[in-house]
Amino acid sequence: MTSSIFEPALLGPHQLKNRIVMNPMTRSRADVDAVPTPIMATYYGQRDTAGMIITEGIAPSPNGRGYARIPGLWNDTQVAAWKPVTTAAKAKGAVVFAQLMHTGRVSHPSNMPAGAKIVAPSAIALAGQMYTDADGMQDYPVPQEMTEADIQQAKAEIVTAAKNAIAAGFDGVELHSANGYLLEQFLSPDTNKRTDGWGGSVAKRSRFLLEVAQEVVAAIGGDKVGIRISPYGTASGMAAYAEVDETYLALMAALDKIGLVYVHLVDHAAMGNPAIPADFRAKLRAAWPRTFIVGGSLDAASAQAAVDAGAADLVGFGRAFLANPDLVARMQTGAELNAPDFATFYTPGEKGYTDYPTLG
Repeated sequence: MTSSIFEPALLGPHQLKNRIVMNPMTRSRADVDAVPTPIMATYYGQRDTAGMIITEGIAPSPNGRGYARIPGLWNDTQVAAWKPVTTAAKAKGAVVFAQLMHTGRVSHPSNMPAGAKIVAPSAIALAGQMYTDADGMQDYPVPQEMTEADIQQAKAEIVTAAKNAIAAGFDGVELHSANGYLLEQFLSPDTNKRTDGWGGSVAKRSRFLLEVAQEVVAAIGGDKVGIRISPYGTASGMAAYAEVDETYLALMAALDKIGLVYVHLVDHAAMGNPAIPADFRAKLRAAWPRTFIVGGSLDAASAQAAVDAGAADLVGFGRAFLANPDLVARMQTGAELNAPDFATFYTPGEKGYTDYPTLG
């Protein structure tokens, strides 16, 4: 007998009030110093009927802050400003994880603090442009190929950010190894052309991610660490490669041994990306013994079908949660959903952020 997505579920030591996850979504409402703003507490507090909230991507360091106005977790001022956000988000019993997102080559100096540098496994620029507040759309620069010291520094920064997340009141962290950011840049042979101990074979390309996971688990505990993956995804210049299945199945086994509490699989096929092959999805699911989260353009019916089929333990919703603070109630009652306002996804202020209407 399967469970309704509206019924409680376990996530490590936590009993979630339902199986519904608010997916991480960049919203760009922090200040210029990557400090969370008071409206962020309102935003997350409005959505605290989710069983679990995973925040927007949070930069673990100045080098990892690729986008305009994304928040950070590398200093005491940021930690202090996150505390009212976590308090609001947890007010009705939601479990809240901070997504740690080092953007690597997906960055521009105009979006970074003074003295920061754009680093990546290899000096390969991402094609295209990104938005900056100061200069509008700009070409992606060629990143600096990471030295051994850079690699050790990036690992240490992520560990520090994880500790800071716990100090700020988060229940745990999600390592963002999806959407073409630094952890995934190491995995892919298209973005990692190294011939040293950090590139070449599947095992060597996986080493950075696995050492980050191991060191974060050692710092805060495996029941406080999850990971997001997007095999076959095309975000930020990614593409499938010959060893993609081998890579991720090996990661499942290694991350299981390290002791992570969940794997979060994102599939953006509904947004035009290549679909993750069904047989490979099934292998990933079968390879993971603990909580398995699936997200990507789900609605109530498809989310329930995924749980019924055993394809997911928890189901993630992104844009639907953005536009519907009371998404859980709307899905329970079959009420019509608000449509998201794409023009305000990344703009400053309350519009399109904290002003979506709720039922009644």
